Amino acid sequence: MKPILPLFVFIDACGWEIIQQDPFVRDVAPHRRPLTSVFGYSSACIPSILSGRYPGEHRNWSYFVYDPKRSPFRKLRALQWIPAALTGRRRVRRWLSKYVKMRLKFKGYFDLYNIPFRYISLFDFTEKKSPLQPGGMNEGPNIFDFLQERAIPYHVSQPAAGEEPNLTALLKDIRQEEIDFAFLYWPELDGLMHRVGNNSKEVPAKLRSYEEKIARLMAVAREHYEEVRLYVFSDHGMANCDQHLDLRSRIDALGFKMGEDYAVVYDSTMARFWFFNDQAERAITECLEEVPEGEILSDAELKQLGTFFPDRYFGELIFLLQEGTLIVPSHMGERPIRAMHGFHPDAPHSYAALMTNQPDVPAEISAIPDMFKLMIRDATLAHAVNRGSKPAVTATSPQREPANY
Repeated sequence: MKPILPLFVFIDACGWEIIQQDPFVRDVAPHRRPLTSVFGYSSACIPSILSGRYPGEHRNWSYFVYDPKRSPFRKLRALQWIPAALTGRRRVRRWLSKYVKMRLKFKGYFDLYNIPFRYISLFDFTEKKSPLQPGGMNEGPNIFDFLQERAIPYHVSQPAAGEEPNLTALLKDIRQEEIDFAFLYWPELDGLMHRVGNNSKEVPAKLRSYEEKIARLMAVAREHYEEVRLYVFSDHGMANCDQHLDLRSRIDALGFKMGEDYAVVYDSTMARFWFFNDQAERAITECLEEVPEGEILSDAELKQLGTFFPDRYFGELIFLLQEGTLIVPSHMGERPIRAMHGFHPDAPHSYAALMTNQPDVPAEISAIPDMFKLMIRDATLAHAVNRGSKPAVTATSPQREPANY
């Protein structure tokens, strides 16, 4: 039996508004608090958790960006001549996404979503590497670089494998008593809540199934490690979306041409614009200023949120909707979904959550990038104690990150 195992169980979209009135894992993780999320989607939140930095630093923010010179999608333009009734089907898009990912050798998450094929060659995709692997960030290191460089044995989930197989793989590593750190990733709650919303009876039912899995995980871990330091946490919450905004029609009505006068990505909760002449910039900006369902984010606010990019790579103008409003149709989908995230981090349903059996988590662990400090602290502590060395850090305060971390 080894002395310590830190278990970090990441449940996508398990937000504070969902669990604060729910008994979820209170028996094994009674200490809980909200965590401020990061502006953006999981493409921004997960890299921020894994690196301890904000998107402006690690440059993992939104997936699609205007960059025709680097676009790997030029050959897909030919698909524009196939009827949209076929290529617009979600099942067809999923198959195409898997095929394109394989051909382009992308290692992270990839989906073509609803980007029109006549415009697809205008865009690049920013997550070509997996943030869940060493070297997986667009800029700088992550927790797995830290573990690898220090020869700390660890376990990390493979998202494509599925939740139950990933749990089985972790249980196997625990029984072998070879790891000093574990990161388990469960994404299914996110997909469920997109489909049914956050008030459905299916949500607490899913939480109960997670409790059963965590109980099984803890039982096995306690057989092989004297102390199991459990952290169950998320990246963001989820807001029901009862209001829909056809922003694309308003912009199209201005008469400017996509790809000639401007480019835009209509995400589910925000629109990101690039401008190629002053007339288009002025008219589109004035149009957006008259849309009451959202607002243009200033550079000052983007800097405060950690999502300002001086080169405007992710967009020259960012228009964000109010919580509960969805852009429909968007480049993420033609039809509405029941709930969404990606609103302002201060919105009530944006907050993530942390649940742990550790009573000594410092107060400064208040936002999702701060989870990186806990991971460094506990991985370093466990590795030192498990190999019989003097602990490099105390059990009550996060380690100050090395210069490169």
